[in-house]
Formats: sequence, structure tokens, C-alpha cells
Amino acid sequence: MELSSRKQKILQMAIEEYIKDCSPITSGGIKDSASLDCSTATLRNELNALEAMGFLKQLHTSGGRVPTAQGYRYYVESLLAQGQASQGQLDEVKKIISSRTSSLDEIVGGIAKVVSQATNYPTVVMVDGVKNLVLNDLKIIPLLQDKVMVLIGTVAGYINQTLDVRAGIQDCEDASKYLTKHFKGETLGFMIENMEQYQSGMHSEIEAFQNVVNSLIEGLKNLNSQRYLNVRREGSAKLLNDKHSVEDAKKVLNVLDDEKELSTFLELEGNGNIEVSVAEEEQECSVVKAPLVVNGRQLASIGVIGPQRMDYAGIASALKVVIDSLNDLKGE
Repeated sequence: MELSSRKQKILQMAIEEYIKDCSPITSGGIKDSASLDCSTATLRNELNALEAMGFLKQLHTSGGRVPTAQGYRYYVESLLAQGQASQGQLDEVKKIISSRTSSLDEIVGGIAKVVSQATNYPTVVMVDGVKNLVLNDLKIIPLLQDKVMVLIGTVAGYINQTLDVRAGIQDCEDASKYLTKHFKGETLGFMIENMEQYQSGMHSEIEAFQNVVNSLIEGLKNLNSQRYLNVRREGSAKLLNDKHSVEDAKKVLNVLDDEKELSTFLELEGNGNIEVSVAEEEQECSVVKAPLVVNGRQLASIGVIGPQRMDYAGIASALKVVIDSLNDLKGE
């Protein structure tokens, strides 16, 4: 639905004022704070029109108006169409994701923590694209008690796994060299899918460390089939301290404790952009989410979760910085 520029400005102001202090908007309030060249009567008519169109609603006959879910959605769609990231914002994110020495878990956790602290809302990262990571190097290290540690180096950080397999130092070194030689620059998914073909073609080359290779591939298959959730709750205290939304905050915290529901919340439509789901009146919470893409392949999705009355503009800006920084991250 198209709105005139004046209606757009009034709706934007109504929503941003309500997000800021939970104060219903009135024609007098807009007149005092906006540079609109029109009378209070005209503003009142515009508010009536926005209410009739479903963007605002009046809680009481004589009271001001508040945004509806439709109003929030229009606001968010207009906001995301502009979609510019703030320069200099969240520099810490760039430091975290450009590190080659950190583990994938540390990088994912660091991104979620910084976004949560920057937005003051709980943040969740769901890693479900391990198969899309490109192999840079691989090291297998023998441990005690018939175990080996595997360090898989990727542009998005190291993945480490401990496997139950007996192997000597030489077998581990040979397996490391073999796998790095044949699969460096390929995705982990490619390595999993094509390992059998390589095994049949080079059986004599890998026979000595066949058990190490088999265990590693099985471990990668298990890792790829799982969804890893990293939940940061740094923004939870702010939600609970806001006397206007304690009940909404409790709903958000309940969602954070439900991994199945969180996974559903973080599902993306696949358009590669920031997506927003605005809570309907009866729903539990809203989410602003985006794909985390490295080297053109999706690794994870990140979502900031809060009540319907949340700072969509600030959250979208923070996520824009994150996804742009990751898109700039190139393999070596």
C-alpha cells in the first residue's frame, strides 16, 4: 500500500517514538516534534487515515495511537529498502571474523556477543552450513587413550574434533598431508561426498591410515547433520528492566530456552538479505535475521530476537555491518 510522503513521515515518527518510550502518539505530540508544515487538525486527519488503513490503532477512545503489526511491517520494509550500514559501527566484529587463529565456535560466539551488546537484544547464531566451508589446511594429532584431535582450518576459523581412533604419529601426519593435498580449496561437503571415489582410486596410498580417514569422514558427516546454536543473552536484562514490556520479555526468554523454536525462528527464505518477522498481536516475539555468508556460501544465520516494540532500525544496521564484513572476508 502506497503512502504519501507526509503519511510515511508521520507513521515513521509514531513508530520510533513508541519504540523509544512506549508513548502513544498524538497529533499534538507530532506537531511539537516534527517539522511538518500543516495544522494540528490536518495531523489529526492523517492519524485517522493511518488508523483506517490499519497502520495504527487507538487503545482508548480519547487516547493516542500505537503501531499495529501492519504498521511495523511497513516501517521495516521502508527501512530495509534504504539499507545502508553505518560507517565505523561494530569495528569489533571485523576484528573477530578476520581472525585465522580462532576456532569457528569462538568466532560465532564472538559475533553473537558483539551484536547482542550493540543492539541490547538477545542474539542467536545458528550454524547449519559447515559443508560450505572451504578447507585451507588440516592437521591430525594423536592423543592418549586411542583418540586423535583433528584441526580443520577454514577461512571462517578452525573446527576441532576429537575422534575415537587408534593411530600413530606417522599415520596422522600422512593422513593430514593426503587430505590437505587432495582437498585444499574444496568445501568440506565436497570432501565428504567424494572421499569414496578418492579411496577407490588411491587405495594403496591411504591403506596405512585408512582407519583415520574413515573416522574423520564419519565425524564430518555427523557435524554436518547437526545445527549448532549459540545463544547470547546480553540484551535480556534491558528487556526485563523495561516496565512497559516485562510480559513480552518473558515470552522472548521462553523462546531462547526452546532450541526447536529458535531453529524455526532463524529459518531464512534464501534471498540473501536481512529479513524481518514482526510479531502479530498474539505471537511471542519478532526477529530480525540475516544469512552469514563466507566466500559466497552460507555458513549460518544470525537473528536478533525481541518483542514487537523493538529497535528495528538499530538492529538492521548492526546486522548489515556483520554481513557486509563477512562478505568481504576472502580465503587465502
